[in-house]
Amino acid sequence: MKRYPYLLPLALFAALAIALLVQLERNAQGDDPTQLESALVGKPIPTLRLSVLDDASIGFTAQLAGPALVNVWATWCPTCRAEHRFLNQLAGEGVRIYGLNYKDDRQKARAWLNALGNPYALSLFDGDGMAGMELGVYGAPETFLIDAKGIVRYRYAGALTPDVWEQKLKPLWLQAVGEAR
Repeated sequence: MKRYPYLLPLALFAALAIALLVQLERNAQGDDPTQLESALVGKPIPTLRLSVLDDASIGFTAQLAGPALVNVWATWCPTCRAEHRFLNQLAGEGVRIYGLNYKDDRQKARAWLNALGNPYALSLFDGDGMAGMELGVYGAPETFLIDAKGIVRYRYAGALTPDVWEQKLKPLWLQAVGEAR
């Protein structure tokens, strides 16, 4: 090794380059980073034991029913702010959305909804992030689509935009609404 001190850094560089190329190839083959694995898809959404965002004294222990979206959001999340106007639009079109305020400050969250509008049929407060952990949340925003039986049909990580809605969630939403009838 003393004769070729440059070989170790060269070998490390080559290994790193190969690892990056493998990841790039994987992404080129259609892996979508917003398609996070979810153990919940195809299973009932867990029963959430939380307080209602507007009033800490009102507890909520029930299974959420759909068809509905469950949107995980926070005031500290700039992407959540970016998607909020579209969530208000969806709610105005009759899409039921439950909000899960994640690892946030209750007062800031209430002020946010007062200022930007409240698209949520029910807003729950998950200050310590434990409910998010039960859902397998990586961060905010994340949106789950649940059917009329409370079964998780889809999970989307990232901002819910008109394109994402039209291409990924709306077909599943319409299917869930059809099945509920």
